[in-house]
Amino acid sequence: MALTHEEREAFLAEARVAALAVDAGPGRAPLAVPIWYWYVPGGDVWIMTGRDSRKNALISEAGRFTLMVDRLEPTARYVSVEGPVVKTTPATIEELRQMSARYLPAEKVDGYVDFAWKNHGEQVVIHMRPERWVSSDLGQV
Repeated sequence: MALTHEEREAFLAEARVAALAVDAGPGRAPLAVPIWYWYVPGGDVWIMTGRDSRKNALISEAGRFTLMVDRLEPTARYVSVEGPVVKTTPATIEELRQMSARYLPAEKVDGYVDFAWKNHGEQVVIHMRPERWVSSDLGQV
């Protein structure tokens, strides 16, 4: 059964690791990789990735991407959202801290942020406007 507008937005807003998919060009399947993301219902989705990464290059070229999140318990449920890139900016340490705090235990955030800021190279934040949604709750399976 498809989720309501409110259900799909609330599900996407939960801290889940998404599968990101983006066109990888002629003769290639889409690039599909796990990624942390940020979403607040009614807003844009944003991700952070290396400025020189393949993800950033492909997203820049395609101008859009898809995120998909799912779960198995208590019911099998998924939400997929696709849309255009609306903004790309250099990442800040504050954005890195915000994203890290979403996924990591509080006592691990400072250490991770310090390591990532020093070792992961220049990062960008890519904002996507949700345009097309696919969602379902398959019930108990």
